[in-house]
Amino acid sequence: MGETETTAREQHGGAGAARIPVVPGFARRVALGSPDAAGAGGSVKAAGKALRGKVARSAHSRLVLPPGRPDAVQAVEESNRDRVPGLTPMRVGRMAATPFAFLRGSAGLMAHDLTGTPVTGVGAQLCGDAHAANFGLYGDARGNLVIDLNDFDETVFGPWEWDLKRLATSLVLAGREAGADEDTCRKGAYDTVGAYRRTMRLLAGLSALDAWNAIADEELVSHTDARDLAGTLERVSEKARNNTSARFAARSTEECEDGGRRFIDAPPVLRRVPDEEAAAVAAGLGGYLSTVSEDRVPLLARYAIHDVAFRVVGTGSVGTRSYVVLLLDHRGEPLVLQVKEARPSALAPYLPQVGFDVAETGHEGRRVVLGQKRMQVVSDILLGWADVDGRPFQVRQFRNRKGSVDPAALAADQVDDYGRMTGALLARAHAHSADPRLLAAYCGKNTELDEAMASFAVAYADRTEADHAELVRAVAAGRIAAELGV
Repeated sequence: MGETETTAREQHGGAGAARIPVVPGFARRVALGSPDAAGAGGSVKAAGKALRGKVARSAHSRLVLPPGRPDAVQAVEESNRDRVPGLTPMRVGRMAATPFAFLRGSAGLMAHDLTGTPVTGVGAQLCGDAHAANFGLYGDARGNLVIDLNDFDETVFGPWEWDLKRLATSLVLAGREAGADEDTCRKGAYDTVGAYRRTMRLLAGLSALDAWNAIADEELVSHTDARDLAGTLERVSEKARNNTSARFAARSTEECEDGGRRFIDAPPVLRRVPDEEAAAVAAGLGGYLSTVSEDRVPLLARYAIHDVAFRVVGTGSVGTRSYVVLLLDHRGEPLVLQVKEARPSALAPYLPQVGFDVAETGHEGRRVVLGQKRMQVVSDILLGWADVDGRPFQVRQFRNRKGSVDPAALAADQVDDYGRMTGALLARAHAHSADPRLLAAYCGKNTELDEAMASFAVAYADRTEADHAELVRAVAAGRIAAELGV
């Protein structure tokens, strides 16, 4: 008997309808998800190898900047559009600090440049900003620490190569900032790609369920041969365990006459907002309740909102509208939520140029939340989205035992270890939406891809340093306003 096919709505946020093949000879045995990229009856491994004929792995070394590239200042000014005007000089100042900081704030510029690089056409849910500082520790529902990607503002379905090239480039820049020599920096990028490739092969050999839940935290360092990082991760873990809503509230709030608490102004990072603005945020949380898992609603109902403040966050995120909301339970114990504006992904304008349609999610906060859940093994149990004064926001716990490694402060002998760890985590995250068998077959057993992407990473790091220098000159000349050192 031949195969029959039906269709179902693709769940990966990118590709519309996907075919569901019915196994020959037994019409009731139906795949629940989308079929492999080889099509009906094909071999996923063969399809992956065939992609090498379309895009040679060595071709990923190529960096050809597309025509019409904006200069660094134009790119920064464009990315500042519709941000809080008074905060954009702070954002420029943070980006001007170092080339790595410039990379952190220029995901859109890099996406523009990546349109001139080869792609296999295989899509995955992307972090969209997978630089080395966007990995970290956070607490699960029971307070245990996990390590994973932890920033999804730019998440979107697109070419897997874009995340990996951004991550590899960031290792070069972080290594240079840390004072590592050029061979060490290149090796950091090389090992990042190698760990991604080897982890994808590991996942391809597991059962579907084991691959989905792969890489237990306690095995991560040994799996990636990142033993030199063990001490650093332990120190970060100790700090993360104390990085809670209660600790933040104790430092950032004061008791009111009525027995409640309120935030204390700490400019320029934290400031209380007018009553009308606070009321709008609180009203938005009413809609948020319909976006969290239903079993969490009774938990949230046991808290009452006491105060709202505006809090500046990040490097690339500076200037977005971001609030912290203080909630207290019946004992006065705090829970702090972050309500952060969700802007369109910086990658979205460039995806059609490489053959990827941008899916309409209906809400930018929903895009961020669903993208995060698609990439992480464990996600914040209070993730959701809301509207505040007609703008889309994402909502999550604030200070949920979060901790991070500063990749630019690592010792030289830890750069490649950190690259291997983050490369493995990125592979696992991509394997939730791209078939690891397909990518493993394309990436292969040898180091051809590692060499090529390491070469790209060094070249793009050089390009980023030139862009950063251009921004610094523009700041010095008064072409663009910047607040330095804040």
